[in-house]
Amino acid sequence: MINVTQTFFPPLEEYQRYLQRIWTNQWLTNRGELVLELEEKLKTYLSVDHILVTNNGTIPLQIALKLLGNGGEIITTPFSYVATSAAIVWEHCTPVFVDIHPEYLTIDETKIEAAITDKTTCILATHVFGNPCHIEAIGAIAEKHHLKVIYDAAHAFGVTYKGKSIFEYGDVSTCSFHATKLFHTGEGGALFTKDAELEHQLFYSHNFGHNGPLAFHGLGVNGKISELQAAMGLAVLPYMETIIAERKRVVDFYNQHLNLDKIQTLKIRVNTQWNYSYYPVVFKDEVTLLQVQKTLNAEQIFPRRYFYPSLNTVDYLSGQKMSVSESIAARVLCLPLYAELKNMDLEKIICIINTLK
Repeated sequence: MINVTQTFFPPLEEYQRYLQRIWTNQWLTNRGELVLELEEKLKTYLSVDHILVTNNGTIPLQIALKLLGNGGEIITTPFSYVATSAAIVWEHCTPVFVDIHPEYLTIDETKIEAAITDKTTCILATHVFGNPCHIEAIGAIAEKHHLKVIYDAAHAFGVTYKGKSIFEYGDVSTCSFHATKLFHTGEGGALFTKDAELEHQLFYSHNFGHNGPLAFHGLGVNGKISELQAAMGLAVLPYMETIIAERKRVVDFYNQHLNLDKIQTLKIRVNTQWNYSYYPVVFKDEVTLLQVQKTLNAEQIFPRRYFYPSLNTVDYLSGQKMSVSESIAARVLCLPLYAELKNMDLEKIICIINTLK
């Protein structure tokens, strides 16, 4: 069976060495030794000054929206995983969708200003498939209208834009360390900000609002990661260069052998060092996509329709028509992509697509 992705498992003995430290320390949660070590090593790897590791990739969005959204309207993309928009609703804010760019698949920055009202408090944009948004334009709009910017960078671990970590942009950036991601802790995520005061708010917000064991700064939730999760991250991190290099091999193989005359691939924004996180292809119509998917499935090959449906069509998120997002969502299929994927399997996938499309 070939799935759309495959979790990277580090050598068991290396993970067990971290587990032995947990057993020795007798400390499982509440920011133990391994969590602190993971944060320091991630700062070095990502070239960032501040990171707060969390128990999943959605709680960072909720915390950021709780602190910055103020119950207002949040301009966002309809082309993302549902967690992006669900977090907005969960935090009692209102999603206002703006359509996407047809090639980059990120929010169309030229359409943002028309969606701003006196109730708008934030722009929440997704770096889709690790492809950066138009950061400069979004920043300029936010500054002009006194808005906060939150980037959902769930797919963007290791991505740099203009020589800087993608997590250095916006008021807050978030990431997912879910088992399906390049870097993972099984379940996990992270918050990033350069604002010292906001960093303090993010910290206590992920720890029940605690200011020490007996006092509180304010409202908080439990967003803490465990030592067991941190152990997995510490065991995976040394293999990141190999993981990314192998994923690049797969992407290059697709690019070289797929017949791209009638399918669209992702256009990576200039000045981006990409992380090869996904390989989306956009077919001419949904009928073709479904035919390709059915044929691949019959061969025990399981690509995935990231992201379907367009979020503006989900019942509790329903908004105005987003023609580009709806069209792309109906026609996009993410092909299998992971470090261990063999060339012979890639050839099989490519042969089916080239024959059917």
